[in-house]
Amino acid sequence: METKPARVRILDAAHELMLTVGLARATTKEIARAAGCSEAALYKYFDSKEELFVRVLTERLPRLTPLLDSLAAGTGRGTLEENLTEIARQAALFYEQSFPIAASLYAETQLKRRHDDALRTLGSGPHLPLQGLDAYLRAEQAAGRVRADADTYAAASLLLGACAQRAFAYDATDSGERPPVDAFATRLVRTLLGGISVADRP
Repeated sequence: METKPARVRILDAAHELMLTVGLARATTKEIARAAGCSEAALYKYFDSKEELFVRVLTERLPRLTPLLDSLAAGTGRGTLEENLTEIARQAALFYEQSFPIAASLYAETQLKRRHDDALRTLGSGPHLPLQGLDAYLRAEQAAGRVRADADTYAAASLLLGACAQRAFAYDATDSGERPPVDAFATRLVRTLLGGISVADRP
């Protein structure tokens, strides 16, 4: 059986440990051990745990940022509703899978501050999907499919905020289950479009 390349093993191990013990407790030493390599070998591929975290998000989780980038650049196809529904679907899945990884950071203020500083240095962070969706909505606004007076940043915040909340807000309900992602995305976007879509303008 063919052995996976070291970089792939490290990403796999980091993803698993970040999910099971949380980002704060997943040390590079533990990640290297789980990947079957030395900590020095890990640092041949990744400069820091923060970079490793960013790579897990971009290479192991649903591809939200590339979707937003392609739509904002005008390469997307479909109606405004179809595009926003796919964005909402990918965002809901992304937050569902990334929330358990990052949640442990919020328990340690100093660690979170160091982590945020590192993300800024890497040019990454949780604000990027918001900026990407805002850019897409502004492109649709310029194309005449979003109302000229619509607040695209607020609309992006509402959509992504609801998708992020889905990751944790339903755990304490009677069923303890999240709304199914496809139905959730469809309902969310149809409601949002009532406020920003040219077609729905009175």
